[in-house]
Amino acid sequence: MKNLRVSLSTLAAASLLTLAPVAARADAATDGQLAADHAAYRAQQQAIAELNATGRHPLRSYPLAKAQCWLDVSFHEYTRNDRSAFPAEALHESRRITGYLAGGGVAGAEADPSRQTPLVNGAARLREDLWARLGALREHRGWACAQQLAACAEVELVHAGNEHQQLGWRHAKPYIQIAEDQVGDAARAAELCPVDPPPAPPTPPAPPAPPAPPVPPLVVNERIVLSASVLFGFDRRGIDDLLPGGRAQLDQLALRLNKVYARIDRLELIGHTDRLGGEAYNRKLSQDRAEAIRAYLASRGVAVAMIATGRGSEQPVVECSQKSPAALRACLQPNRRVELDITGVPR
Repeated sequence: MKNLRVSLSTLAAASLLTLAPVAARADAATDGQLAADHAAYRAQQQAIAELNATGRHPLRSYPLAKAQCWLDVSFHEYTRNDRSAFPAEALHESRRITGYLAGGGVAGAEADPSRQTPLVNGAARLREDLWARLGALREHRGWACAQQLAACAEVELVHAGNEHQQLGWRHAKPYIQIAEDQVGDAARAAELCPVDPPPAPPTPPAPPAPPAPPVPPLVVNERIVLSASVLFGFDRRGIDDLLPGGRAQLDQLALRLNKVYARIDRLELIGHTDRLGGEAYNRKLSQDRAEAIRAYLASRGVAVAMIATGRGSEQPVVECSQKSPAALRACLQPNRRVELDITGVPR
């Protein structure tokens, strides 16, 4: 059996390098020394809690988990009256880690003391297979999920080695079992650890959209009918024969064409007469009237190519059968006309 408890403060004062045994009687630990020991443990537990409270060091992280496990095995052996240097040296390892982190040390850096697992108090190195598995876990893709268990498994292997060195296999066996379980749990945690998928390769920029095809302009067709009776007197056909009302009507038409159309592609003036008179005469009369209107519109700023055509009486819009010459002439009035056929793009 182990000897009765000695003061942790006395152990801490012993040289950790020479591992000199501390000799003390069972009654050597005074109440004051015990209080100091427990205060030291509470202070170290508080140091771990304060590091965790910063949010930079989760409990599952390897360094903080290892500091906690070193503290736990130290206190475990202290309460079991281990009078060797093991409790003090294990506590020292916990303090080394928290001191490094509290001083701004980077977890996992070369100087991080948690990267080392010293065989404190001359502990035997047991179960090389478990040490090898723990080393391999560090390279596992799921290492982030195994850190806490792996850190504590390493400490438990040292704990078992210390028991084996002091009291033999029977006393080391429970701690080896703990280490085995922790290594197995760590391996399973690593396998089940969700790993972020590798970032997707950057999406190449989309090629510029081809320019939209130009919208074809809206082309319209329009027909305007002008009464020849308003434009010309009986048997009149020249530009000088235009009646005042006819001139006013053509002035308005010229203004409208220039205002409404952005572009005029075709403008044809087609003269028509009634059926009274000879065919050749009527055709010549309708042609002359169409030519006169073309000239007048051009003089009023309609700057497009215009076609003048005379069709005589071949396209009547009404048929009349009155016997009276005056009545027949009045009935045929709609046939005496000039039509403008316009094709163009409106504004």
